[in-house]
Amino acid sequence: MPSTTPLSETAVLAALAPEGGRGPGTGDVTDTAVRIMLAAADAFAERGFHATTTRDIASRAGLSPAGVYVHFASKEVLLFELSRRGHARARDLLVAAREAGPTATDALRNIVGGFSRWHAEHHELGRIVQFEFRHLSPEHRDEVLTLRREIDQVVAGVLHDGVASGEFEVADVPATSLALLSMAIDVARWYTPGVRRTPAAIEETYGDLAVRLVRAPSR
Repeated sequence: MPSTTPLSETAVLAALAPEGGRGPGTGDVTDTAVRIMLAAADAFAERGFHATTTRDIASRAGLSPAGVYVHFASKEVLLFELSRRGHARARDLLVAAREAGPTATDALRNIVGGFSRWHAEHHELGRIVQFEFRHLSPEHRDEVLTLRREIDQVVAGVLHDGVASGEFEVADVPATSLALLSMAIDVARWYTPGVRRTPAAIEETYGDLAVRLVRAPSR
């Protein structure tokens, strides 16, 4: 169900990319384009992609519909930019989490715990990215799927490292990677601010659960 609470600008910008959407690998955008993306994220979260019009987005951004089209050709392109940037940001965070772990066990705990926390702190954007994905054009869908595969590869790489070091016992690395990521992503579906579980508590619980699921019996 779409959210009825406006998204925090700070939260959305942090989820999309450093420096308000400007950073290595994300492409430079103008302040107006950032404002339009924030407005689109807010509208999609409240109304859903299908029910949102370009006029809705323009009104929230303080522009005319023509002003939106100067920066984005359609609302589908806006959805793609939100999805692409969100996935790229998530991938980069997972890579950093992996590199911060001195062992495969530490890296997996960092990755799954951090990814779960991301989906709690950015649950509105997570719902847009996951549940409105079907509205992307085939070309844009393929680009986002490439980013998803890169995310899968980060987790799979850590699982392979853990198997090689004897820390993990995993019979099917691709399936296990998918299960761990799905567990983290699902947080965006059920999380609501103010519930008993805080993002920090979710991070700790899910990180520990991921390690328990793959830990070798001798460990």
